[in-house]
Order: sequence, then C-alpha cells, then structure tokens
Amino acid sequence: MTERGKAPLRILHTEASCGWGGQEIRILGEARGMIRRGHQVYLVCPAEARIYSEAARWGVPVTALPIGRKNLKGWRALRGFLKGHAFDVVNSHSSTDSWLAALALAGLKDAPRLVRTRHLSAAVPNNVFSRWLYRSATAAIATTGEPICRHLIDDIGVAAACVQSIPTGIDAASYGPALPEEKIGLRRRLHIPEAAFVVGIVATLRSWKGHKYLVSAFARFAADHPEAMLVIVGDGPQRAQLEQQVAELGLTQQVLMPGNRHDVADWLKAFDVFCLPSYANEGVPQALLQAMFTGLPCVTTQAGAIGEIALAEQTALVVPMHDDAALAAALARLADHPALRLRLGDAANAWCRANFTEDHMLDRMEALFRHVLATARPA
Repeated sequence: MTERGKAPLRILHTEASCGWGGQEIRILGEARGMIRRGHQVYLVCPAEARIYSEAARWGVPVTALPIGRKNLKGWRALRGFLKGHAFDVVNSHSSTDSWLAALALAGLKDAPRLVRTRHLSAAVPNNVFSRWLYRSATAAIATTGEPICRHLIDDIGVAAACVQSIPTGIDAASYGPALPEEKIGLRRRLHIPEAAFVVGIVATLRSWKGHKYLVSAFARFAADHPEAMLVIVGDGPQRAQLEQQVAELGLTQQVLMPGNRHDVADWLKAFDVFCLPSYANEGVPQALLQAMFTGLPCVTTQAGAIGEIALAEQTALVVPMHDDAALAAALARLADHPALRLRLGDAANAWCRANFTEDHMLDRMEALFRHVLATARPA
C-alpha cells in the first residue's frame, strides 16, 4: 500500500528494447508491484517489443509508441503522449528511450521528473552528451548494483546524492525450496530423469552470460558423472551456436534446452545446482536471486554486481570468468559433497530473503521517486 497520507504516484515507464530478459522482467515486476500498492503506472514501448505483448499478462497498462530508435518520429510520439497525459515521474530504462524521454521533456510545461534505471554494468561513454543526460537531464538514477553507481560517480561525474543501487527484488512467495516428493513430480512433468544430477541455468542466451563456458565445463564434469544433465532455460541470439557446441561435444542426450518458460520457479525446483558463469554487463542478476530464493547451491563469477549476493564459500562457489576448468571443478565439488550443497543453499536463501525481496525494491523505488519530487528543480 502507499504510505499513509501520501497521494498515489503517477509513473510512466519507457522501454525501447525489443529484447527479453531480466531488464524487461524487472520493469513489469516493479510496475505490477507499484500498481498493487495503489499507484498509477503505465508503460510505453515499441509495438514489436516482447514486453508489449507480455504487459497484459502482468496487469500493466501499455501503449505502443515508435520509440525503438533515436529519431524525430520517436521524439514526436513520446512528446505527444506526455502532453496528453499527466505523470509525476518518467522512469526510463534503455539508452534510446532515455534520450528520447530527456529530449521530449525538455521545455515541456509542468514536465514530470526523469529517473533513469541503469540495468547493465557496461561502461557509459564519458562525453559531453552522456554527461548532459546523466548529470543534467536526469533527476536521479537507480542502478541494479553498487559497481554501476561507482562508475557513474567516479567516471561520469554524477553527484553521489543523485544515484543509488536498488537491485531487483524477488517475490519471495513465488520461490522456495522444493520438498523431495515435489522435485520428483516436477521432473516427471518437465521430462527430466528423476535420478539425474541436474545442473541448470536460466538466462537469455547472450554471449556474456557465459553459456559456452558452462557447456564446455559440463562436458568435463559429465565425463566423471555420467548421470549428470544440463538444463538451459531461455532463448536468444546464441541458441544456434550453443546447439552446435552441444552436438560437437556429443552431449545431445544430456543437455535439455526448453527455451523461454513462464514456469521458471518449477524449473529451478527441479535443479540440483544453479550455474551462472557471466563475464560482463551484470547488475545483481534476477535469475541468480531466484535460484538462491529456491535454496539452490550456486556456482557463479564476480561479474558486475554479482558479488553482492555471491559471497565466496558462504552463499555460493565463485570461479574466475572464462574458466571452464574451474567451473567443472566447482560442479564436481558440489556433486560429490551433499552437505556443502545444503549449507550453501540455506545460506544463500537466508541472505537473499533478508536483503533482496520485492518489497525491499518497491520501498526504495517509491522513496526515490518521492525524494525527486520533493527536490527543487535545477535552474
């Protein structure tokens, strides 16, 4: 619910990306959560974007606008939409829609304040245009991890008071450890062998998620653990390359690639180990959080802000990036030591439930929006 005595916020999310992954899911999850708290929330995005077709399933009002590219058509469409609707805050998410929003709001009477959510840890170019966007046009910036904050402050010159890390929060009620009988039932339904030792990953099939290193590591691991199975949930531009790699390594019978799934919680509960060998661009990854909420022992790297949840030897096993041998050794260690799996899974579950719930995220985003509205506009 909204804070007692405070008016509901009117929030517009903009998203130019036509892809599908943690960023888009964060937008829809946050929007749905704010709507449940009584706020008025809307989304604008290109008609061809998957987030457009998914919005109704999440209960988020959406309007299609041609904002997929930085051009005059997109600027006119967004400015016209803003003139016809009253908002308190515009929350932009990708580079293109952030630029369009900043320019559309410029000179607009009674314009809402612009808040940018920076989801990736990729470096922002340090030039006059970026400095204007991040330091002048944007009232505040939320990031999905502390390293992204440090980059914006140290390298782009954003005032520390104007940027804060607000990682994606997880709906705790939707994720939790599976009882043994539940896991068996799920494996039957998902066509996973009941007796297999299942290594799983849930992530968009992008190069920097490190799937190719996981497949190579699994080949090493499976040579000594023939009962093992690798499940790769997700889809994306690397699918064909990964299928070819699986075939070349002779792993076709031990690797399952079911594509994008809405029932992610069920797939996680069917795994024994979760692995995310990313090597770039990460904030605090949603899928890794979901796995930890499920009580899974995890193997991952220190890419981006992963270290905020993957505490080496405490809540996860952490391996070097681009290192399939180290990854294979970590998988073998977990397979051979059930007590270690239990300890890591329990610790990860407790850490994330104490610090990374959806309510934590919504509280902090609402506070950020209200702080921006209470702060005087710069001259």
